[in-house]
Amino acid sequence: MENDIPPCDIKIDKEGVWYYKGKEIVRKEIVNFFYQNLKKDEAGRYIIELKDDCCYLDVEDTPFIVKAVYKTFPESTHEECINLLLSDQSLVELDPSTLIVGADNVLYCSIRNNVFVARFSRASYYQITNFMEFDCIQDKYFILLNDKPFYIKYLAQQET
Repeated sequence: MENDIPPCDIKIDKEGVWYYKGKEIVRKEIVNFFYQNLKKDEAGRYIIELKDDCCYLDVEDTPFIVKAVYKTFPESTHEECINLLLSDQSLVELDPSTLIVGADNVLYCSIRNNVFVARFSRASYYQITNFMEFDCIQDKYFILLNDKPFYIKYLAQQET
């Protein structure tokens, strides 16, 4: 059944730029409409699903890019949290336990109930490093939120 899904001729590059048949999609309302209808199929492919129609995307790395990072203290909880501005212009709360460093020291996190992964842009990476500390004993970086350390995981280095 999954082979019945046709390609969209849409590609998202590793910086989060959307292309249709090789040309950049510049209208943000169209890109945001696609984001609103973005899903993952059983095979893990990214698809755009519109009513009875769907097609799959070519995604170079992740469809979501973290554009900015904000530390906040919501009045409702009185606990500090970190919010992320994503490439679809939505603001989501970071689950710091999902932070992971991948190849080439690129930082990622899970978003939307662990359905999607977001890649930190260079600017947002530098923003979040303002909240990182180094544990000399464990030789690891962590983020301290509400007096709880969240250690940043690393993907296993592949030997070449």
